[in-house]
Amino acid sequence: MRDDELRRLLSGQNPWWRAVAAGTDPTAWARDHRLFRDRADYDLGYRADVFHDLAVGPVTDSLAVLTGPRRVGKSVAVLELAEHLCSRGDVDPRRVIYLPCDGFTSRDLRRVLTLGRDLTRVVDTPSPERRVWLLDEVTGVPGWTTVLKSARDGTAFGDDTVVLTGSRLRREDDVQGKLLAGRAGTRSRQRVRILLPMSFRSFLAVSRPELAVPDPSDPADLQSHAVRETLTKLAFDVDSYDLAWQEYLTCGGFPRAVGEYVRTGSVSESFLRDLLSWIERDVDPDAAPQSVPRLLEEIARNMTSPLSIRSMAEVRSQSRTALASLLNRLVATFGALWVPRHEGGRPVDGAQSKIYLVDPLLAWLPTRLRAGLREPEMTTLTESAIGVAMAAAIDRVDEGRWLAGDTIGYVRTESGNEIDLGPVALPAASGARTTVPIESKWVDDGWRSEAKGLDGKYKTGILATKSVLHVERSVWAVPAPLVAVLLG
Repeated sequence: MRDDELRRLLSGQNPWWRAVAAGTDPTAWARDHRLFRDRADYDLGYRADVFHDLAVGPVTDSLAVLTGPRRVGKSVAVLELAEHLCSRGDVDPRRVIYLPCDGFTSRDLRRVLTLGRDLTRVVDTPSPERRVWLLDEVTGVPGWTTVLKSARDGTAFGDDTVVLTGSRLRREDDVQGKLLAGRAGTRSRQRVRILLPMSFRSFLAVSRPELAVPDPSDPADLQSHAVRETLTKLAFDVDSYDLAWQEYLTCGGFPRAVGEYVRTGSVSESFLRDLLSWIERDVDPDAAPQSVPRLLEEIARNMTSPLSIRSMAEVRSQSRTALASLLNRLVATFGALWVPRHEGGRPVDGAQSKIYLVDPLLAWLPTRLRAGLREPEMTTLTESAIGVAMAAAIDRVDEGRWLAGDTIGYVRTESGNEIDLGPVALPAASGARTTVPIESKWVDDGWRSEAKGLDGKYKTGILATKSVLHVERSVWAVPAPLVAVLLG
């Protein structure tokens, strides 16, 4: 783009600049913004809190990267941050520079950093002021990390608060090396943040507020005395949590899907097609119309077992290399999560991995949009949802583990059976600290026989059941929805 085009784009995307100049409300733009208006059609009050620290904290030289699947609300979260900053009495709204970067070239990005500062130079009187840059979907710009690294190292941009979003972080971008290693700022806390679909905890808050939501537990403390007491107090209401869990496994956690389901009892076909379009574009844009729905169906059907890429490739009549590439792209865009086999808390080289879909709704896309494909089973969806919740909890405790593929793993027992979530190490001030092992068995009875694998392997752990609650043995039986709530 030419400089005059970029200037107009900057002025149009930052209406609070004009409001300050005119002496009017710098947050009035939020009432008419398209994304906020669209959200009103399904809004149940859910708000992602991924930028709370930046919304209320000081403007410093911090840098944060927000990533996650499309349609999950990253752009809305960035605009909410802009609204919060514009409402603060200690921040001149003209210091806030927001820009969606879809379709930008590296040259466009480089010029925007210069033009944005020039257009807001009025705030530099009598002395220079830090800016807050909100660059949405910047990860799709070729060479974006190189451009931003150069600016952080050699210009006043390095003293600013910088928020970056995108739906995929490519290995070749080297975000860690170029932007985070020694350059993330002196006050930055979470540098890489992942916004996933709503957790079951958040789902309960907006869909069944009458149900108690206990405080989240550290994944290493799920069998603590405090958790036992909490669970015991909720024993009378396990059936209500079970019904809510089945609803969650039906609609998933994308905010629009939850809003539509709570209000109408179903997720609209238009949103389902929107999700499918995202996956087709990011994972297999040249595929035949049935290819991606069948891929999702095959994943959903096989989530409880180690995946044989060779067998699936034969069914799909494609090479193993091509199929592995599709699956890795699905993982890279936060549609799925690899679950390697672990032994001693470490991946086993050469062993087959499981793969979980990150949101239950993705498992329903095939049967909702293509005739003749099979519906997913609640047992399978329960295992994957608990696994994703554990992976997210581990990443919150130890930042970067999700992107590194180093969160959860399944293990083998001596008899050859599998335990879905083996213990993994977590950072600790001193001594060993590991997550509580979990086995998912969506059962109403017979849980003691199902718990033998955990008991024999670890002498401890949690069996995630349908509605059985028993916390008096070394292996606990805890309803899956309560496990999910405790994981946060």
